[in-house]
Order: sequence, then C-alpha cells, then structure tokens
Amino acid sequence: MTDDSLENCGLDTLATHAGSRRSPERENSEPVFLTSSFCFDSAAHAAAVFAGEADGNVYSRFTNPTVRAFEERLAALEGGEACLATASGMSAILTLVMGLLKSGDHVVCSRSVFGTTTGLLQSMARFGIETTFVAGADPAAWAAAVTPRTRLLFLETPSNPLTELVDIAAVAAIAHAQADCLLAVDNCFCTPALQRPLALGADIIIHSATKYLDGQGRCVGGALVGPAKLIREKFFPFLRAAGPSMSPFNAWVFLKGLETLSLRMRAHSASAGALAEWLQAQPAVSRVHYPGLTSHPQHVLARRQQTGFGGIVSFEVEGGRQAAWQVIDRVRLFAITGNLGDTRSIITHPASTTHGRLSAEDRMNAGIVEGLVRLSVGLEEVEDLRRDLATALAPFQTRA
Repeated sequence: MTDDSLENCGLDTLATHAGSRRSPERENSEPVFLTSSFCFDSAAHAAAVFAGEADGNVYSRFTNPTVRAFEERLAALEGGEACLATASGMSAILTLVMGLLKSGDHVVCSRSVFGTTTGLLQSMARFGIETTFVAGADPAAWAAAVTPRTRLLFLETPSNPLTELVDIAAVAAIAHAQADCLLAVDNCFCTPALQRPLALGADIIIHSATKYLDGQGRCVGGALVGPAKLIREKFFPFLRAAGPSMSPFNAWVFLKGLETLSLRMRAHSASAGALAEWLQAQPAVSRVHYPGLTSHPQHVLARRQQTGFGGIVSFEVEGGRQAAWQVIDRVRLFAITGNLGDTRSIITHPASTTHGRLSAEDRMNAGIVEGLVRLSVGLEEVEDLRRDLATALAPFQTRA
C-alpha cells in the first residue's frame, strides 16, 4: 500500500498499514530483515550509498528495512514527519539530550517523571547541562524557570507513577516564546491511541516502545518522533555514531504490536477506570491517582487533551512501605515487576523500585510516598483483578 493511499485514513488503518512495503516475495505480513549488513552492485554504488548520494541500506546499526517500517508506522500514528527508533526508552532520551544540547544549555523538566529520567538529566550537570525541576501542573512554574539558556522543556503526561497531567498546549506556548527552545513530551502512558502531543504544540515525542507499543512485555526499545529535519540533522548522526540502535527483530515485534494498539488501550482504560472507582471506595486506601476519576485534580484537562485515561492506576495505603509491601505480596494475578503496559496486570512499589535510586528528598518532591502502589492494569477480567486486590487489602480494611 502506498503512502498516497493512506492519506486521510484513520488511526486503526494506519496502525495496520503504514510503513508496509512488500518485497519481491509478495508476503502479507512484514518480513524481518535479520542481517547486519547489505550488499551493493559495485564499488561505486557502495561509495555512493555510504556517502548519502544514493538511497540504500548500509549497516543495521543505523539503516534496516524492518526498523524503518516501525519508524514510519509510529510517525504516522503520532502525526509526525519522521521517527528514529532506539534501543530503549532511556536511549531515546539520551539521544534527545545529546543531539540537541551542549555545555551551557539549560533544561526545564517536570518533577513528576520516571526516576531514571530524573537521574539521567541530573547526570548531565557534569557536562555543563543544567536542569531545573518544576511542578508540572503549574504553567507559571515552567515560565518562571525558563532562562535565555533554556533549550529544552521536558515532561511526561500522564506522569509515572502519579498520573499527574501537564497542559501540553500551555507549556508549548512557553517553550516557543523562547528562541531555540523545544518541547519534548513522553507519551508512554497514553500512546497516540489516546493522546497526540504534536497536535497540541509539542515538538518531539518520546516513547518507551517496551511498554504499550509492544503491549506484551516481550522486547525493549524506544523512539523519537518529530520534524524530519530535526530527526535527520540532530538525532540520526548521534545514533549512527554512538549506536543505541533498535534490533530488527524487536522492531518487527513493535510493528505488529502497533496493529492492536488502539484496541488494547481502550480495553486497558476501561478496566483501569473500573478498578480506580472501586479502590476509591476501599477504607484501607487513602488516595487513588487516576485521571479518569472526577476526584483527580486535573480530570477536566485529561478530558480535554486525551481521548481515554489509560491503564495506570496508583493508590496509597496507610502504614507506609510495610503496608504497601504486604499488599503487593498478597496478590496472585498481578505480577510483581517493574515493567508496565503488558497484557498481564503488574503491581509495583515505586519508592523502592522505579524511583528507588532517587534521594529521599527527590522522591518527596516528586510525591512518591512510601505507601504508594502502582498498578498497570492488563487485559484480564476486571472482576478477577478486583477480587485479587480485595484479598490483598483485606487485612488493612478494618484498621482504616
């Protein structure tokens, strides 16, 4: 199917057709090009392709047809001009930083981001790149933190693990009021099935493809989506030189995962919403974080900039870490692991796992309390998940 035939097609059609090009074998499902290198017709042809004077694949560290198919499909879903696939979500953020920034530059980042993202940005200080962390939900805090040296604003929305939202359009306006400043949005929790940040003014989208883009916890990968010129001139040279490359097999897994993305995200959202409502009524639960609840402080914003509320629910139990661990240890259907976005439901204690390397002060500033439990709600029967959580919470219900 040609790119022209996909013009004006909807998300689910793009998810099943964008990026597909049949080989001479006429296959219906995309092939996997498991090869490290590619051959040329002649020495002159090889020289032209290596020099960029002729089209062609060179080496799978930076050119591979399967990876390119995934890149083109994800770019189409996000409404972006181009995409660069990377080895992991964190390598995508590293590529963003190394491609855009230099010593003396400044970053403004929401406090409510993945713990390793915080650690990576803090580590850039030794290279002369400073980061100011702000309350993501407060546009005035973003505006106050911007300086003439600011080159990048970075946010997650919804955030990990508190599902805090950031007004993308408002922060984009702040970024673009500053010369040479860009807004990057981590769209991991919503994916393009529920949120399209570029349409709201963002310049770059970050993905951990490991999560919902795969959807079954099989492979690790990441991606950057944005303007073709930016991808080509800023990010691709870093990937080509440093090699944080996505493997062709992983790209094929992600490519197939995208075909069911919209269906899965709607199902995750429905089950997560039902569990969030139920958790909110439990005596042992002091607070539930989920944008689909009317009690969420940014519920109205979620309804405005998202088409669904996602599959992540976090809740707080009285009794701190000990109580949270006891709840986690009592579940049977929820897997205890640090991943999210799987068909199987997952339960995590952020303060001791995903955000465990942060200082106690940084965790406190980010709202990661010891009694916090994060759920990644899978595709099981929601009543079975509710019953599993009820058993886990039972010892605490009479104490509350």
